[in-house]
Amino acid sequence: MQKYILSIDQGTTSTRSMIFDNEFKIIGSSQKEFKQFFPKDGCVEHDPLEIMDTVYTTVKEAIENATIRIDGILSIGIVNQRETVVLWNKKTGKPIYKAIVWQDRRTAGYCNKLKEQGHADDILNITGLIVDSYFSATKIKWLLDNISDARELANKGELLFGTIDTWIIWNLTKGASHVTDATNASRTMIYDIKKNIWSTKLLKLFDIPKAILPEVKDCAAEFGIASLLDKEIKIGGVAGDQQAAAIGQACLNPGSVKSTYGTGCFMIMNTGEDLKISTNKLLSTIAYRIDGKTSYALEGSIFIAGAAVQWLRDSLKIISDAEETNELYNQADPSQKIYLVPAFTGLGAPYWDGEARGSIFGLTRNSGIPEMVKAAIDSVAYQTKDLLLAMEKDSGLKIKVIRVDGGMVKNESFLQFLSSLLQINVDRPTIIETTALGAAYLAGYQAGIFKKMEEISSKWKSEKVFVQKMHKKEVKYLYNGWLKAVKGTLAVK
Repeated sequence: MQKYILSIDQGTTSTRSMIFDNEFKIIGSSQKEFKQFFPKDGCVEHDPLEIMDTVYTTVKEAIENATIRIDGILSIGIVNQRETVVLWNKKTGKPIYKAIVWQDRRTAGYCNKLKEQGHADDILNITGLIVDSYFSATKIKWLLDNISDARELANKGELLFGTIDTWIIWNLTKGASHVTDATNASRTMIYDIKKNIWSTKLLKLFDIPKAILPEVKDCAAEFGIASLLDKEIKIGGVAGDQQAAAIGQACLNPGSVKSTYGTGCFMIMNTGEDLKISTNKLLSTIAYRIDGKTSYALEGSIFIAGAAVQWLRDSLKIISDAEETNELYNQADPSQKIYLVPAFTGLGAPYWDGEARGSIFGLTRNSGIPEMVKAAIDSVAYQTKDLLLAMEKDSGLKIKVIRVDGGMVKNESFLQFLSSLLQINVDRPTIIETTALGAAYLAGYQAGIFKKMEEISSKWKSEKVFVQKMHKKEVKYLYNGWLKAVKGTLAVK
């Protein structure tokens, strides 16, 4: 019987389940969005129980769409939105509060205090991360300090913490496995990425009891046995979404770069065994840990990428579907130089300003829907150039090509502008949902389909390469306009 891999891709706005055959081709999939909660300015929450509902629903539908039997599934790979925090009651299995999402800024004030108290360098050297509410630690502390009975439950050993991967695994295994992987642990701001252990020093700083933390495993490991549709299946691969995308893009060699355009944008450069601490406000993180060996990465994080298109659709209601953006983009008046700085929940790398809010520059009486769409999409390219320049400074390498993936890369107008603005080749693979693919590769490696991780490289295929078509003077003019717009945004708080 042919064996298949089930990949559960739990993202920021939707959950997707995919079935891969033994050649890692997608033969069945299902996707389901879930509700976003915005209780206050800068606050973003999810319902962890609704997330689990979408997991069960999409798994069932993906299997049906693939027209396979569930006992043909060899292993499960799980990929997840990172940094998002869930705390739940160990006995009841119920969350004590909604999940606090990575985009949430409610702890920005506390992060400023940590910087003022001189903790930033210590945290950077231990975790590779900049002090910011983006990461899990301050969200965990907020829940422990603000939710009734949270501390009491923790002291009694009845409270568990997890990023979304941990929450899903705990539920799939009916509470038997409280685990995570090294990539997700590396994004919590309480994990020592050099020693690969939870940092006692930082746990004390944030007043987080070690007893609530999950066990940290390699990305390909035995994570537990899932109970799905009355069948038991091994969970063999887990990674945070951006690291999974790097694996799916076969960025396994030092210097290789990928950029994922989902809700946010995340550019990762593999630095191998060499842990580089950024001097240009990028993040140092674990790319993956396989067979006990850690590979590191530099990462630039943009909070708003595809979310800008969702804003056009859901808040402004000027489009009804993201697929409309390509045509509208090409209808825009090229003489209008409009800049949207989408700091809806602050600005990420290389600015790291949680207090910044969105702004628009250059509007005229002739500015309409096409121009607004173009400004939103171009903002993602400008932010990518910010990251690219910082990454080249940190690494000392000249980046010549980036591999791109995620929902936004279906828009060829975006990719053409991106290539021209960056003045490098932009390579789109045949499978653009590389997060799910990366998790499937990890599960496949654990199951013995691959003998070496390097075998993944032979499976990566380019679908189209975009080559820059803009004069350097035009690029300089446009990018300088962006920098002025960002400066103006940061000046108004």
